[in-house]
Amino acid sequence: MFDIITPIISFGTDIILMFQSGGIIVYILTILGFYGIFLSIEKILYLRKSSEITLSELMIIVNESMARGGSLEALRAIGNYKTPISRIVSEALKIGYRSKSEVEDNMEQVFIVEMSKMMKGLSTIKTIIEIAPLLGLIGTVIGMWYTFKALGVTGDMTSMTNGIYTAIITTIFGLAVAIILVPLYTYINSQIGKQLDNIDIANKMSNWRYGEMKIWVERDKEEVMEALQDSAGIIKVKSIEDEQANLQVDIKPNMLEKGVKTIIIERSDTSSRIVESKLKQ
Repeated sequence: MFDIITPIISFGTDIILMFQSGGIIVYILTILGFYGIFLSIEKILYLRKSSEITLSELMIIVNESMARGGSLEALRAIGNYKTPISRIVSEALKIGYRSKSEVEDNMEQVFIVEMSKMMKGLSTIKTIIEIAPLLGLIGTVIGMWYTFKALGVTGDMTSMTNGIYTAIITTIFGLAVAIILVPLYTYINSQIGKQLDNIDIANKMSNWRYGEMKIWVERDKEEVMEALQDSAGIIKVKSIEDEQANLQVDIKPNMLEKGVKTIIIERSDTSSRIVESKLKQ
């Protein structure tokens, strides 16, 4: 039967000797290495969670929900997905309730927040990758200094060997930390790039070209219709007979300077309620 205990014990002994020979530099490199790996795993898990639904799947949900119950239904449908793309699209769905500039400002704020979350810790990983070989080089210089010191003072071969061993061990540890973290850093960067590309596409896909809103106004309907018709971004206003709404407003979202309710509040004292809002690309 193959004995696996002996190789494990031998490997453990070698590791302990490496730590003893490498000194403080090896301890520092080990701590930095484990911290870098921890940050990398945390970042990878975050990015995977952020990619739990693709942009195409999300837009299918939005379009289907919009057909059923408008933008409010779409907001509810994608509200369960806490991803950067879903948050960007959610803000875009609020056009009509808010003006074009308000929606764009909110989308930009969401982008800044999500970008900071994605980039958090990345600079630390990069710094560890850059300084680990340098720390290994410092250990190499220290080890060689001990070697030449032993050679010049006593000529003790044991001291010379220990100095060379220290130089080799610290170099190995420094390079090992960088070699392990570089592919993780590259993978994280590529995933962030994909996320940013998806956000950019989401911005373009949620650039609604046309919107239709149904509104209930309590009184002064003619005054409200006139106020809406005179406002930028409003294409057409007409009276309708509906159990929940008495006005239909067609809007051009990219030209909407004020939210529909804001327009009504500014031009009339009557209360109003947006019953339904449907947006189309």
